[in-house]
Amino acid sequence: MTVLERDEEPCWPRWRRPLPTRRQQRNDVLVALAVLAGAVFTVVVVRSMGLAFNDDVSLGEQVLWGAAVVAPIVVRRRYPLATLAAVGVLFIVAQARGMGENMVPSIALFLAIYSTGAWERRRVAARWARITVIVAMFVWLGIAIVRLLVEPTVEFPGASGPLNPLLAAVLYDVGFNAMFFLSAYFFGEMAWLSARRQAELAYRAEQLRRSQEENTRGAIVAERLRIARELHDVVAHHVSVMGIQAGAARRVIDTDRELARTALDTVEETARAAIEELRGLLGVLRAEPGEAAASEEPESSRESSPDLEDLPDLVERTRSESLDVAFAVYGEPYPVSDGVALSIYRVTQEALTNVVKHSLAGSVDVRLRYLDTGVEVEITDDGRGPSGPGRPQGSGLGLVGMRERVAVHGGELETGPRPTGGYRVRAAFPQPARRRAAGGADVA
Repeated sequence: MTVLERDEEPCWPRWRRPLPTRRQQRNDVLVALAVLAGAVFTVVVVRSMGLAFNDDVSLGEQVLWGAAVVAPIVVRRRYPLATLAAVGVLFIVAQARGMGENMVPSIALFLAIYSTGAWERRRVAARWARITVIVAMFVWLGIAIVRLLVEPTVEFPGASGPLNPLLAAVLYDVGFNAMFFLSAYFFGEMAWLSARRQAELAYRAEQLRRSQEENTRGAIVAERLRIARELHDVVAHHVSVMGIQAGAARRVIDTDRELARTALDTVEETARAAIEELRGLLGVLRAEPGEAAASEEPESSRESSPDLEDLPDLVERTRSESLDVAFAVYGEPYPVSDGVALSIYRVTQEALTNVVKHSLAGSVDVRLRYLDTGVEVEITDDGRGPSGPGRPQGSGLGLVGMRERVAVHGGELETGPRPTGGYRVRAAFPQPARRRAAGGADVA
């Protein structure tokens, strides 16, 4: 698209159609060869029927004239004005010479007029060139009709209609040629307008795509800022614990070495947990934004550092007369870091928000599983899913926020429709083995 600018609206009335592709130009050559073959065939057939208008014109000359009229349409899309001028002039000269057969040359003339309307980028020149050729053809037709009226050479032995045979022939020629030329003009103009509409639709689609990308980037940045704020609180808690435990170890290191060792172990584990939280957060913040659109931050997401103990209350608040919500815990619970607990809560919160806002579910099931490989939460419903009709699955609002939170902890997120109906969100968070040591304390 030659006038499509990325930062300003194109002036569509002055839009210029792109030049034909190599494939289109090859197709023009094939069309020209097919029309040329038809011209040779019809000249031979007409000559064999004894319908040549001028006995002085040989078969070879008729074939050459037919080839000359057809040849310019090889470049009909690349040089439409030149093609129209060449075909128009050669058509009249060939008829004046007495070529006789004019069906295939008429097809070439139709293609030339059509191509000028469909492909000529200078619209004023295209309009007046077509009008000039059409007027010239009707002038030539008028001359032929005058000759027919002045020196009638055609007999109508089988005429039986109510009109004079000569008048009927004139009316037929005028009506047929008017329909022929006006059709070529009309369809060429429609082809140009159709190409312009397609270009405008492509421009609008590109605008929409870029706008969605900008919205996505802004939403991801906002989501990452929210994650950073929440993890800041978690890391600050870790640092506070480290300070308290280090102070306790310093006070008792001379009197109770075992207690000091325990306190220092706690400092060590807490430092590792804080580093893991920071490493995951930095990995997400450094990554390029993905493909999705985040939702607006729900009002309830501004609560301060909720954890897994708050999940039952979250589920209960989602329950309503039209939505039945179930919550269950599977496996033996073990301590998880504050960051993982917060992310599980936020993922569940966003999934339940999507169920309420974007689906027609009647029931939703929330399952929290403590597995050997880590903790996972699964939210399933019997509705239509957050994407809604006509939108691609996996791009619903808020899903990118879930991905960002899961990515902080190196986990994985699965979203999509269920084979049996409804929608499913599953977030898995890996847990280092040291955090699940039997009887171990919560180091976070």
